[in-house]
Amino acid sequence: QVQLVESGGGLVQPGGSLRLSCAASGSIFSIYRMNWYRQSPGKQRELVAGVSPGGSTNYADSVKGRFTISRDNAKNTVYLQMNSLKPEDTAVYYCNAKSVVFPTQAVPSDYWGQGAQVTVSS
Repeated sequence: QVQLVESGGGLVQPGGSLRLSCAASGSIFSIYRMNWYRQSPGKQRELVAGVSPGGSTNYADSVKGRFTISRDNAKNTVYLQMNSLKPEDTAVYYCNAKSVVFPTQAVPSDYWGQGAQVTVSS
């Protein structure tokens, strides 16, 4: 099993910045893609950003140019740097990791963080 622990959420004014961190631990053979999702009340969970083991990234159009996802493979940690935050960025942010626990596992399994509240308000 893999455990993901998130940190870095909080309250920030519009235009401000926050950095989320997500550290993976447990019995891990390999972590493949890592992603950040978010969900606000009454809305579906949406993919915000993703990063491959080699550093290839993708972003939702709504955050492109403002958010940056990165990872430290040695620390099994993924980050989300959020700049120029807007009220519509307010949501619970969830870390996701696709991981292989056993060397013979053919398909990666999904693991999720506990969620970090990000509130952007004056």
